[in-house]
Amino acid sequence: MKRFFQRIARFFHDIRVELKKVHWPTRRELVVFTGIVLAVVLVIGMFFWGLDTVFLALLQLIIKR
Repeated sequence: MKRFFQRIARFFHDIRVELKKVHWPTRRELVVFTGIVLAVVLVIGMFFWGLDTVFLALLQLIIKR
């Protein structure tokens, strides 16, 4: 049982060591990257909305015939 708790302690120690190696973004980087992600999601969403609109119009033309 003691070995089990030693393994858990070692696991959390290793997590802490690895997290010290991570390059955490600055506030400015975080804001810029978040803006880029939101802009890309918006553009892709508009693209698929446009495709959906075109396909819906085509489908309505086919169904009316």
